Amino acid sequence: MDTPPLVMGFVAPSGSGKTTLMEQVIAHLAGSGLKVGAIKHGHHPADPDIPGKDTHRFRQAGAVSVLFACPQRWFMIQDLEGIPEPTLEEQIRRLAGHDIILVEGYKEEDHPKIVILRRGAGEHDLHRQLSQVVAVATDDPAMETELPCLPLNDPEAVATFIRARMPRR
Repeated sequence: MDTPPLVMGFVAPSGSGKTTLMEQVIAHLAGSGLKVGAIKHGHHPADPDIPGKDTHRFRQAGAVSVLFACPQRWFMIQDLEGIPEPTLEEQIRRLAGHDIILVEGYKEEDHPKIVILRRGAGEHDLHRQLSQVVAVATDDPAMETELPCLPLNDPEAVATFIRARMPRR
């Protein structure tokens, strides 16, 4: 039986650098040979499709689902049209076969999380409000918490912390 991937979330107030840190951590984890998946949750509609491209033209013409495939990758765009968005658990299942899945957002879900606290970015007690917080990444040397404090500006240290939490394969 395959070992399920480690799931690790990144949560923070807006403007704290979640995306930047997660991007850098992905680079370190992937660079160490791990197969990394990423999930991003947004609160506002987003569209990765590019106007003028065939997939966009098909959607504009009325297709609810468009799947694109080529020898290097495939992707699918699915308009929900009133059905619920897939749960985090459903999305994780779709990424089966990865070593690790990093999640940006979904702060209320039940998975391990690293809370990012940047000086001057508000909500300095976010790590106390959420479940399953395993560490705080911060640029505040005076941060007081029982949790491990990771250096916010050292993505390699954050990646090392995450790697240490992975089950043996």
